[in-house]
Amino acid sequence: MDPLLLGLIVGLFTVAMLFSGIPIAFGLCFTSLVFLFLAEGFQILNVYAETFYAGLNSFVLLSIPMFILMGMAVANSPAGKDLYTGLDRWLWRLPGGLVVSNIGACSIFAALSGSSPATCAAIGTMGIPEMRKRGYSAELATGCIAAGGTLGVLIPPSIVLIVYGLATGTSIGRLFLCGVIPGLLLAGLFMLWAYIYSYFIDKSYAERARNRIPPTFKEKVEVIPRVFPFLAIVVGVLYVLYGGIATPSEASGVGAFLVFVMIAVVYKIYQPKKIWDIVKVSMKESVMIMFIIAGSYIFAFSLSSLYVTQSIAQTIVEMGLNKWLLFFYINIFLLIAGFFLPPVAVIVMTSAILLPIITEFGFDPYWFAIVFTINMEIGLITPPVGLNLYIIKGITPDVSLNQILRGSIPFMVMMMICIVILCIFPELVTWLPDKLMGKDAGF
Repeated sequence: MDPLLLGLIVGLFTVAMLFSGIPIAFGLCFTSLVFLFLAEGFQILNVYAETFYAGLNSFVLLSIPMFILMGMAVANSPAGKDLYTGLDRWLWRLPGGLVVSNIGACSIFAALSGSSPATCAAIGTMGIPEMRKRGYSAELATGCIAAGGTLGVLIPPSIVLIVYGLATGTSIGRLFLCGVIPGLLLAGLFMLWAYIYSYFIDKSYAERARNRIPPTFKEKVEVIPRVFPFLAIVVGVLYVLYGGIATPSEASGVGAFLVFVMIAVVYKIYQPKKIWDIVKVSMKESVMIMFIIAGSYIFAFSLSSLYVTQSIAQTIVEMGLNKWLLFFYINIFLLIAGFFLPPVAVIVMTSAILLPIITEFGFDPYWFAIVFTINMEIGLITPPVGLNLYIIKGITPDVSLNQILRGSIPFMVMMMICIVILCIFPELVTWLPDKLMGKDAGF
């Protein structure tokens, strides 16, 4: 059978499996088993088991449960509340300052937790009611948190970037550095929209800020000692990572340990039941991601064995498309995939096919990783899957999904503008890793 036709059949079968409600990992494994068995017979079973094991037989994979554990510990502490309160007290005079404070808190909390849902839940629980109480519309209040929460998949340490690095064989440390400037740029664009809306579109926000009783200097600085240790841990983890002192797995393990020490010292969270609850939730999420990675490894192996991956890449190259037109089509494809699947699933299912095509057309694989990730961020705030939308809905049951989506749309536009900026100035992605690690360095 023609490999392209076979690839189409495999793709349709995979989509049908995933829409059946079966867990993503099991759907990928079953699809791979069916087509490998039809092509190779019973002898493929031994290779199948070995390939599944090979997908998990990586020391770098240890960084995933450790970073998840680190993020869950922070998410289950009052650190998010302190972040929000501190930023609100410093930015109260700025038009739209409360929205800017929430986005800033999301950015910092994203770096602490590495999790988009955790960021939405931690900051939104406090921020949305406070914004609405002070007169901000339900759309703006919910939309800014839904979008701000997505920064957790871009700002390091990011679980999504770790999975991308494992799926493509690229350097995780370099990917983390690549995400720093785009993450700050995207947060800045979100804040810019909040300022424009509050200053030019609805000036009543600025008026309310002027009428607010200003916080005292004591109130401004009193939360800093509680938040600073957690920020120091993130900076420390990144320092030992890029200073060549530790591998990503070692740095994540030390970071998780130190966060547990900090929540015990700063917030008095040391009861065995609370610690066990954090470990239990972290374990569930880690096992889910590990199974998806193993399933994707088999899925990629099956596509390669059936010569599907190579045929698609060769066909696209031979079509002679303009590289930017191709890039536009790939972005549309990623956006649509992100509407229906979580970021980890999209990465592990498509990266094996897309990476050879991207590199063949001269695009930098690390630059593409960041653009890929921003596309996945958009998917987090778009239905039908849109995980962040449902988290915000759970926080604000009186606000409809339609209102939350309307509030998120301007921030989606900012994400698209960010992609355009990165296309015009790719150095925003590559400059920092090239400066600190050299152009060919990686780990």
